[in-house]
Amino acid sequence: MNQPSLPRRDELRVIAERAMVQRGLLPDFSAAVLAETDALVTAAAETDPSIRDLRGLLWCSIDNDDTRDLDQLTAVESRPGGLATILVAVADVDAMVKVGSAIDGHARRNTTSVYTAAGVFPMLPEKLSTDLTSLGEGQVRLALVIELGIDADGTLAEAEVYRAVVRNQAKLAYKGVAAWLDGAAPAPPRLAAVPGLEEQIRLQDRAAQALKSLRRQHGALSLETLETRPVFEGDVLIDLRPEEKNRAKQLIEDFMIAANGMTARYLDRKGIPSLRRVLRSPDRWDRIVELATGLGGRLGPVPSAPALEEFLAERRQADPERFPDLSLSIVKLLGSGEYALEPPGQQADGHFGLAVRDYSHSTAPNRRFPDLITQRLLKAALAGRPLPYGLDELNALARHCTEQEDNAAKVERQVEKSAAALLLGSRIGERFEAIVTGASKKGTWVRIFQPPVEGKVVRGFESLDVGDRVRVQLAGTNVERGFIDFVRVTGA
Repeated sequence: MNQPSLPRRDELRVIAERAMVQRGLLPDFSAAVLAETDALVTAAAETDPSIRDLRGLLWCSIDNDDTRDLDQLTAVESRPGGLATILVAVADVDAMVKVGSAIDGHARRNTTSVYTAAGVFPMLPEKLSTDLTSLGEGQVRLALVIELGIDADGTLAEAEVYRAVVRNQAKLAYKGVAAWLDGAAPAPPRLAAVPGLEEQIRLQDRAAQALKSLRRQHGALSLETLETRPVFEGDVLIDLRPEEKNRAKQLIEDFMIAANGMTARYLDRKGIPSLRRVLRSPDRWDRIVELATGLGGRLGPVPSAPALEEFLAERRQADPERFPDLSLSIVKLLGSGEYALEPPGQQADGHFGLAVRDYSHSTAPNRRFPDLITQRLLKAALAGRPLPYGLDELNALARHCTEQEDNAAKVERQVEKSAAALLLGSRIGERFEAIVTGASKKGTWVRIFQPPVEGKVVRGFESLDVGDRVRVQLAGTNVERGFIDFVRVTGA
């Protein structure tokens, strides 16, 4: 067992780098990647007459306060006879990261940026992802635009995909925009400084609410799980605090879901293969039914997203304080998503949680390789060029991206647990309320509530299952391996 110590960023970074190597991920860029990056001086610019000039629109980004790798901008226009026309501009990363380059090879190997409590391990060099291919405020950049017409009831009425030149008018942050939309704070300075942008964001919000309402009618699951963000004082980690959803985050999430669905359908109409993001019907539906029954709900024996969403809506209203705990249990029982190839004329599985059949990942090419693949397929379709990947290669890439995303998630969890192990090192023997988040032959895991981290139940786990609430005692920690061990407390 390690002795309690102040958890430092550099110590966690060493753990993160070692975990990445063990999972087949590259924590550092090669000399060839750095040489290619050094040779890049300015952002991509093209004179193709098909590229539209949309610099005059009220484009803005809404993301975390400290985010610099900005993948998308949003804008909206009033639509005669409907609610609005939504425009999502996605950074044209392919314009600077060419297939077969050393930079592309690194991105293809890792397939995703890895976000850990020690810091970010970006998929692309930061000179690209936070500058030359980022849609930063005031910067003129190439983008792919997905234009969506929305009727008053949230129905997607029409869509178009094209290339354009855009300019980010304002870099906004989730918390500030959400507080303003909720009437809890004045407009953030950057929002107030751009004429017409306040009205623009309110229209975006109305459009997002219409999209969300229709998706929920179709059975999209409204889950609210807690995610944690590390809090540092200098280089010392002092806490892991929950990062909750808010209205601005949900706005962007609704727009991205619509854009990703439309991208998949666009490629299908063009007769072009695509990488779909799928979440199959849950194998542990029986346990979901059992959880619902214990809370007074009724679910049938056959997995049904609309029925599950109806139950979730009832529970959110009946017990909002504990709804995140229920959400976490449902998320664990739903299982993980994966990437799957959909060849022309065939159908891959849909996304159970979103209650849609057509869904891709296309809106974050600075951070995810599947999005860059989709961007290249879109650009080939628009230009009438041969596809950059064959079917066999796309199928192999779908499997590889799924595997590496899973590896990245395991690294992120391990580093978070290492950070938590450091924070909890002085609290051995303390007791905590917890909820069971995993139960299988590999072991039983629980999440305590403060700090909101997971650990393994090493004694007294018999008969426990996902969703059970339990009292546990901290038995020990192992910082290097990210182990946090609990024993179940029974009796008084």
